[in-house]
Amino acid sequence: MKYLVSFGRFWWDFVVGDDWRVAALVIVAIGVTAAVAASDIAAWWVMPLAVVLVLALSLRRAAA
Repeated sequence: MKYLVSFGRFWWDFVVGDDWRVAALVIVAIGVTAAVAASDIAAWWVMPLAVVLVLALSLRRAAA
């Protein structure tokens, strides 16, 4: 059981890290990308835009 708990904690720390908001926004961005791709619209631009927005929000929160 100890190994299972350690494995779960590793993945939680790896995915979420220090800021759960960034992880949640990345999951939302992946969902938006999937929705845009499913609607037969070119979706290549969604993730780069999401990265810029999430980074800007993260940096603004860190600087405050």
